[in-house]
Amino acid sequence: MTADEPFIAAVKPLVDAMGGTMLPPDEAGPEDVVLAWEGADVVAVRLPQLADSLDHILAAMERKEGRPLADLDRKAKQEVVRILEARGAFAVRHGVETVAGALGVSRFTVYNYLNREKGV
Repeated sequence: MTADEPFIAAVKPLVDAMGGTMLPPDEAGPEDVVLAWEGADVVAVRLPQLADSLDHILAAMERKEGRPLADLDRKAKQEVVRILEARGAFAVRHGVETVAGALGVSRFTVYNYLNREKGV
């Protein structure tokens, strides 16, 4: 076991949760994030595009629920929209449409959930 393996093991869940990819630091591109451990570059992280991140977040939420988001009741769907809004999902182009599709509701319904949260 090399000294950097615990570091890689420690950051892997975070990288996986955000939908990133780990690669050797010498393969890093200008947009990748190189992580160092004890003064040496250990791993590079390729971050996903924002739209891919939203898909990854939705998939993770489905795994957590143990069923498709479309199968949730209205209150649970509203909670999903609240969580996604807090994570910036609706700043992504076509975010509302993507979330509406995952929840099995219309865009109008997603906007209603968002407005309800804001007290409008």
